[in-house]
Amino acid sequence: MDYILMGIGAVFTGPDLFTLGGFGIPAAPAMLFLGLLTGIAVGATPGLAGPMAMAVSLPILISIFGVRTEALLPVFGFLIGIMKGATVGGAVPAILFNIPGTPDAFMTTLDGHPMTKRGMPKRALKVAHLSSVSGDTLSDIALFVCAPFLAVLVERFLDLPEKTALILLSLTFIAAVMGSSVGKGLIAIALGMLASMVATGQDFHPRLALGLDALSHGFPMVSAVLGVLILGEIFWTLDDHWRGAKAGKGPIAAATDGPDGLRPGDVRRIVPHILRSSFIGTVIGALPGVGSTLAATLGYTLGRKVHAKKKTPEQADFGDGAPEGIAATEAANSAVSGANLIPVLSLGIPGNAAAVFLILAADSIGGFNPGPGVFNFTYPQVNPELVIAFGIFTLMALGNLLNWTIGGVLMRAMGVMSRVPIRYLLPVVLLVTLTAIYVQDPRLGALWTAFGFGVLGYLFRCLRIPHLPFVIAFILSGSLENTARQAFSATGGDPFFLFSSWVSTCFVALAILTVFLAGRAPGEGRG
Repeated sequence: MDYILMGIGAVFTGPDLFTLGGFGIPAAPAMLFLGLLTGIAVGATPGLAGPMAMAVSLPILISIFGVRTEALLPVFGFLIGIMKGATVGGAVPAILFNIPGTPDAFMTTLDGHPMTKRGMPKRALKVAHLSSVSGDTLSDIALFVCAPFLAVLVERFLDLPEKTALILLSLTFIAAVMGSSVGKGLIAIALGMLASMVATGQDFHPRLALGLDALSHGFPMVSAVLGVLILGEIFWTLDDHWRGAKAGKGPIAAATDGPDGLRPGDVRRIVPHILRSSFIGTVIGALPGVGSTLAATLGYTLGRKVHAKKKTPEQADFGDGAPEGIAATEAANSAVSGANLIPVLSLGIPGNAAAVFLILAADSIGGFNPGPGVFNFTYPQVNPELVIAFGIFTLMALGNLLNWTIGGVLMRAMGVMSRVPIRYLLPVVLLVTLTAIYVQDPRLGALWTAFGFGVLGYLFRCLRIPHLPFVIAFILSGSLENTARQAFSATGGDPFFLFSSWVSTCFVALAILTVFLAGRAPGEGRG
């Protein structure tokens, strides 16, 4: 309880962002609100996504707040606000214009847009808002409960060989569940680890630098990650658009539709779908690398089976404009966002793109190292990382409160963002991204590195190689190498230290079994 109170205090008694009427406005809650506005606008804009906005914002935020420990919560607040706002706003173009801004929003179009065509866009948006925020809230509760206990268990029962095997298991699992084949996932993992090893290690000269001065300091993490994730996506989308492969806008929603708010029976009918899909999304979100698309698909599929058995004649079928279909989809994909932070905070392993940028923020600013050590309650005095962790929990709870109260109004107001042509939008995003990279690292080499990794990300998409495993491997490679070196030394130089205990042996066996089973599974539809 002491740490919970200190975390809340760190959020509301931190540095002031500005003064209003003689009263100081704390920076962390204010940045959370601004991030929520940004996230809803980004989520409502086809072609953009929350991770893209987080990528652009991170270097700018660091340049504004600096790299002192006091900057952690304001920066985390803005990024968390984007993550939560984009989750809510993503349903807007899917419902109003039949344009799924993200793959998981495709399931929302199946029932959301038919409701719009029948003159009920407000009702559809309100169902989406209620379901999305409910799923996000339940997922956050699971995060608050599970992350500390999982971290304590890992720290208490896993030694260095077991932690090394756990990171290997996580990487192989991510490679297996993402992309069209496990082989391509392993290629992405291997390339990410190779890129991370350039000019690192414990040698007296830069490793893998090939004698080139440009490689003697390695690849900047921000440039590499933003290049693969953001520039690669921009290049791919622009190329896709120029070739005429993108579909045009869907039918425009009716401007007015009469009094069609949530009807008395709507809440009663959608609550079982919300609870079921929230559980599905939470379980899937806790697994690194699986993602919200699978959660939305499973939630919708299971909801359709249940709905077909219990529907009354006056209720619409799934796919024909059933509010239950929107609820099943939005609750599932929203529940992934909070649960995705369970492996981040408890293990230091990012499970999706949003988690990657939270880890990048912690790594760039310092003072917070996500992993089992965060939840150390036996610290000699006060564990500052644990205070930050409960500050993050406070920001997430406050973000849910804002989403419950004003998120629905903002969500419906951002429908105009769906009309922005993507051919005008992406060049602006490209310019802002390059500016953000240059703000944090004012060297021309950083921009060339970002362009190079952007081309690599574009090639990944052309060859259907998943790019997120590359990024996660790039980030985790240093931790994997350090843990493996320490485990090797602690076991007296045993080359078979991964098999020194039954736990680490089981982790290695699970990694091999995951690759084997994923290799035998059909490629289509996985990940």
